[in-house]
Amino acid sequence: MRAVQVSTLPNGIRVISEHLPQSGTISLGAWVAAGGRCETEGNNGISHFLEHMAFKGTTTRTARQIAEEIERVGGYLNAYTAREETAYYARLLKEDWEVGIAIIADILIHPTFCKEELERERGVILQEIGRAQDDPDDIVFDHLQNVAYPDQPMGRSILGPQRVVSSLSDEDLRAYRDHLYRGPHLVFSAAGNVEHDALVRVVSQAFGTVVAAPSPHILVPACYTGGVFADTRPLEQVHIVLGVESVSFEDPDYYVAALFNAILGRGMSSRLFQEVREKRGLVYSVYSFGAAYKDSGLMGICAGTGAEKCTELVKVVRDECLKMADGVTEEEMQRARAQFKSSLMMAAESTSALCEQNASHLLVYGYPLSREEMITKAEAVTKQQIAQFTERLFRDKALALATVGPVTQNEAQELANSFRC
Repeated sequence: MRAVQVSTLPNGIRVISEHLPQSGTISLGAWVAAGGRCETEGNNGISHFLEHMAFKGTTTRTARQIAEEIERVGGYLNAYTAREETAYYARLLKEDWEVGIAIIADILIHPTFCKEELERERGVILQEIGRAQDDPDDIVFDHLQNVAYPDQPMGRSILGPQRVVSSLSDEDLRAYRDHLYRGPHLVFSAAGNVEHDALVRVVSQAFGTVVAAPSPHILVPACYTGGVFADTRPLEQVHIVLGVESVSFEDPDYYVAALFNAILGRGMSSRLFQEVREKRGLVYSVYSFGAAYKDSGLMGICAGTGAEKCTELVKVVRDECLKMADGVTEEEMQRARAQFKSSLMMAAESTSALCEQNASHLLVYGYPLSREEMITKAEAVTKQQIAQFTERLFRDKALALATVGPVTQNEAQELANSFRC
């Protein structure tokens, strides 16, 4: 029986813990329902910039003191920005968990946004943007997101464009934080050898000054349209990502989509790997993926090959996708269910994975899902549902396609047309 408990503080912060008495470590952190899709065109990249600046000094700690204090007890501190949330988390020995809470609260509530540190970190982020733009494996996904959701927050880069990042000020960061970093939008999660009541007491003290009123911010609904974009570069390979609109977190087909992806393109036994790589030798790597959001989702396929093989690759991928509607075998279903179950059970042995999973569930569903509930839903998926889901994905649906490499825009459009044929 999982020892998961949830409490809500007076200012709206939800505290969730999973008690693992055998664990010698604790993972904990703050998850904020504010990410890339909360931004406008004029401040695109500010969520990520704010995440970086949280570590650059507070009213009580310098950037160096933050690093030294967490590492003095052998801890690890980090953060990430996603489209719908930003996370600040730590992993420590079980006796030092209060140190992690104190530092995370400090960097979220009392950052100084020192101008000198801001300019230094701006340079770091601009280097990060440049590195991502130089890496075909990174930038092709930004291109896909943009053509799938054009001219809207959901389609913009999380890092933001260099011109916008170059203009963001400390006042911009402070206003954005004050607007969205509020109690009802914040979850504090912990997993490991920690007692829930003690955790609630310490979090309440550390985060007690966080504003209780929810933000009036309204998310722009995700509007998938699809499209084609070619980033023409003199590379040896063409990096291709194809996508179609898929399911949100709360869609009834969420678990169907998970098994669909496992059969189609996850692992060496998947249909794509066996047909595209093992049988035809068209690629080194090919896989499918699913990305779910609050109100939309993407199912995508990623591969890389020589320019002369692009058309054949896309047609083979198309055929393998459509064959899913003709039926899958019981053996494939059993493998997909086993993969789903094993991923959950392996995550259950990691305090970091449990901490993040529980926080995400609270943000998305409002309550933690049990492993038994998730496994039961996955095991209930039928072969008929997989076939029906295939029709839902591909029947008269707009395709999103992005390439990076020696392919022109017209050639990319022809590739998209060949997928539809």
